[in-house]
Amino acid sequence: MTETLRLDRPRDGIMVVTLNRPGRANAMTAQMFEELEHLARSVHHDEALRVVVLTGAGTAFCAGYDLDDAAELPSLGAVGMLKLQELGARALAAVRGIRVPVIAAVNGAAAGGGLALSLAADIRLAAPTAKFNAAFVRIGLSAGDLGTSWLLPRLIGPAAAAEIVYTGRIVEAPEAERLGLVNRVVLAEELLDAALAMADAICANSPAGVEMSKKSLQANMEITSYAAALELENRGQALLTRTADMREALTAFTERRPPTFTGR
Repeated sequence: MTETLRLDRPRDGIMVVTLNRPGRANAMTAQMFEELEHLARSVHHDEALRVVVLTGAGTAFCAGYDLDDAAELPSLGAVGMLKLQELGARALAAVRGIRVPVIAAVNGAAAGGGLALSLAADIRLAAPTAKFNAAFVRIGLSAGDLGTSWLLPRLIGPAAAAEIVYTGRIVEAPEAERLGLVNRVVLAEELLDAALAMADAICANSPAGVEMSKKSLQANMEITSYAAALELENRGQALLTRTADMREALTAFTERRPPTFTGR
């Protein structure tokens, strides 16, 4: 049972996770961090799960850390603040580490920690009303927060990332698409349907193949050696050739029929 998240299963293999504090623009709290981390860990052994779609209730995606709670941060002390910071970092790392693809359907403002949460997804779709803001410097904090300083430059390049985080300016949806911050912009009323259609396209493929592809993409962002990347890819491919899904995919391809995957 979650209080800050709403969980739905619109169809087989797909879970929609909605940040559910619309009265506070889905701003983050310690409880939301705990619930996100617990959810991300709990779905690890859900063999039926193929894709997670992450979105926000109401008109915002996530406005970052709740400023009502932020007013108390200076009184926590160094150790207390570090524990809260580590709680948030664990939550977003757990979301990024979900073994299946995560699609962020960014329906409105994604500021500060909300930007970081969208970056933790594998794919981002945005409504025209989506706005991205590395708001940290505007409240006296650093953009080195919740993975933003690592993920954002890798997504849009270091120069564009530097401008956005140093100025704290708002990036509107069309610019976000040009920069590669989002995969594409779709009409607001079609956003969730577009995310589900993409999820369906992912679900049409081998579960093990998609999962291993995600592992490879993420792991190879963290190494600097082409040789090491090849070694990781070689191991993944060798493992996949031992699965029933690979044999089924090849048979279905030669027979020109849709494959039936078991996830094994």
